[in-house]
Amino acid sequence: MTASADVVGQDRGAPTLDEDQVRSGIAGLWDRAWLNLRTGNLGPLPIIVGEIIVVILFTFTATNFFTAVNFVNLIEQTAGTAMLAYGVVFVLLLGEIDLSIGYLAGIGALIVAELQLPGSGHQMNGIFAMIVAIIACAGIGAVQGSIVAFVGVPSFVVTLGGFLIWQGVILNVLEQRGTIIIQDRWINYTDLYIFGHWEGWLIAAIFTALYPLSVLYKRTVARGTQIARQNWWAFAAITIGIGIAAFGTVAIANHARVIATPEGLPLAGLIIVLFAVLLTFLAKWTTFGRHVYAVGGNAEAARRAGINVPRIRVLVFMISVALTFPPGNLLLNAIASAVIGGVSLFGGRGEVRGALLGALLIGTLQNGLNTLSVSNGWIYIVTGLVLLGAVTLDTFARRLQARSGR
Repeated sequence: MTASADVVGQDRGAPTLDEDQVRSGIAGLWDRAWLNLRTGNLGPLPIIVGEIIVVILFTFTATNFFTAVNFVNLIEQTAGTAMLAYGVVFVLLLGEIDLSIGYLAGIGALIVAELQLPGSGHQMNGIFAMIVAIIACAGIGAVQGSIVAFVGVPSFVVTLGGFLIWQGVILNVLEQRGTIIIQDRWINYTDLYIFGHWEGWLIAAIFTALYPLSVLYKRTVARGTQIARQNWWAFAAITIGIGIAAFGTVAIANHARVIATPEGLPLAGLIIVLFAVLLTFLAKWTTFGRHVYAVGGNAEAARRAGINVPRIRVLVFMISVALTFPPGNLLLNAIASAVIGGVSLFGGRGEVRGALLGALLIGTLQNGLNTLSVSNGWIYIVTGLVLLGAVTLDTFARRLQARSGR
C-alpha cells in the first residue's frame, strides 16, 4: 500500500447527501449558503461582517479614522501580527501551541539589527542579514519542535521555556548595547517602502488574476473528482469581490497624502498578501499541507497511514516565526488573530486566510480605539471580548457540524 501519499486535508472528503442535492447556477448559490448556515460551516462570513461593523462604527465615532492616511497606517500596523499569525495557523492545525513566537521573532529582528550595524566588523547587506536571521530562527524552532516531537514534552511547556529564555536574551543584549539603529536601506524598505501609483495598479491586477488561475490549477489537478466541480456564478462573484478589494485598496492608498507627499500601496501590504497566498497553497495543495491537516485531525491515524508525524511537527515549528520587533503583544495578538479567523484550537481545521482576516479585525479595533484615545486597559478588554465571542461562535458552529455529520 502507498496510503501515505493519499492522506488528504479538509477539502477532500466525499460530499454528503445534502451537498449532492445542491442545484447549479444562481439557485445553487442560495442552496449552498443555506446548507452552510444550517450545518455551521460559516467560513469567513462572521469575521467579514464583524470587520464591516467595526469600520462603520469607528467611521462615525473616531475622528480621522476613515481616511486614506490612516488606512495606509493600518496596513503597516497589521503586517507584523498577520505574518506571525500565519505561522500560528500551522501550529494550531497540529493541535499544538507556541508561546515563544513573539520573543523568538524579536531574536530574529535582533540578529538582523546586529548584522547590519556599520563598523561592527561583521556588517553585511540587509537582505543577507534577514536570510541569516530566518535560518537562525528556523533552527531554534527545529530544536524546540524536536523536544516536542521526539522527547514528548508538551509544546506548552517547551515554548513557555522558550518564551522566558528568548525574552532574557533580548533584555541582556539591549541592556548592554542600548538601542540599535537600523541604517540599511533594504531592511527599512520592508517596513517603509511605498509603491508608485501605477505599480500599485499592476499589483492589484496580478492578485486579481491569481484566483482564476488557482481555480484552473485546481480543476486540472483534481480532474475527474468532486473537487473539480465549480459553481461558475460563485466563481464570478468571488473573482469580482477580490478585484474590488485589490483595486479598492490601491485606490485608497494612492489617495493618501502626508502633508504634500503622496502615499501609495505600502510594501508591507504586498508582503502579507503574498505570504497569505503562498502559505494557503502550501496548506491546501501540497503533500506537506495535507499531512499537517491529517496529523492535527488524528495523529495516530496519520501515523498508521505512513506519515512521519515527528517530522511534520518539527517542520511546523520551524516555519512558525516571522522577523518582528519589539515583541510586545505580538504573541497574544497573533494567536487571537488565528483563533478569531476560525482556526481550531484542537487541530485539523482552519485556513491561512482566517489569520489574515483576524489580524485585520484586531488591527482595525486597536487602531480605532487608539484614534478615540481609549486607554490600553480598555483596548485589552475589547480585544479579549472579541476573542471570547469568536471562540464561542466557533464552538456552536462545530456542534452544528458534528450534528450534520460534516
